[in-house]
Amino acid sequence: MKRLGVNIDHIATLRNARGELHPDPVFAAKFVKNSGADSITIHLREDRRHINDLDAKKICSIKNVLVNLEISTNSQIVKKAIQFKPDFICIVPENRKEITTEGGLNLNKNKNKLKKIINKLKKKKIRTSLFINPSLNDVKTSIELKTNCIEIHTGKLANLVKSKKKFNKELKRIKKCSIYASNNNLEVHAGHGLDYKTTRYLSRINEIEEFNIGHFLIGESIFEGLPKVIKRFRNIIKKK
Repeated sequence: MKRLGVNIDHIATLRNARGELHPDPVFAAKFVKNSGADSITIHLREDRRHINDLDAKKICSIKNVLVNLEISTNSQIVKKAIQFKPDFICIVPENRKEITTEGGLNLNKNKNKLKKIINKLKKKKIRTSLFINPSLNDVKTSIELKTNCIEIHTGKLANLVKSKKKFNKELKRIKKCSIYASNNNLEVHAGHGLDYKTTRYLSRINEIEEFNIGHFLIGESIFEGLPKVIKRFRNIIKKK
């Protein structure tokens, strides 16, 4: 069955806007899980613009809540991530000036570094995912690096769908990468920019096992409420 991961970074962003304690990301993680999410995603950025160290430590320690911790290849962040003992780690590119993650990892440039990090995480029995562009070369490199999973960056597809432009070529690229990865025992996830419509298209790709959704889901919940929005996404990913 396809899984839904909910990214709660923007709940921390809202809290940080006032420099106070509300809304609490730790409470949010429990609430989202109870509302039907399969896992919680948080990104511990180097600049700590939303989730901070204490958030990550507390959220990773919640019983019966699966946590997917996104991190860069920064050695200090990797060290902290291992200390927090999340269930899953997704390695993502990170640029201090970016508003949000702009694309997949540069695997060739960081191959040796990524290999060492993946080996470290495997020794700690942490499921590891690489955030990549929908490129067959990147899938092949991910297989070579022996990661457990890939998460395909769906930002370009989402932008094409939202702007009502032709998107079939990008969708086919994602499908082709998903099939190739799955055939080579690599678990496939999808994330970035996903809304109802884009998720509906991607849910038809059988090989995608997990969707990680944040900005749209949290934003839509302002009007509809988290339980209702989570339920709607769950219903979408169950359909083919």
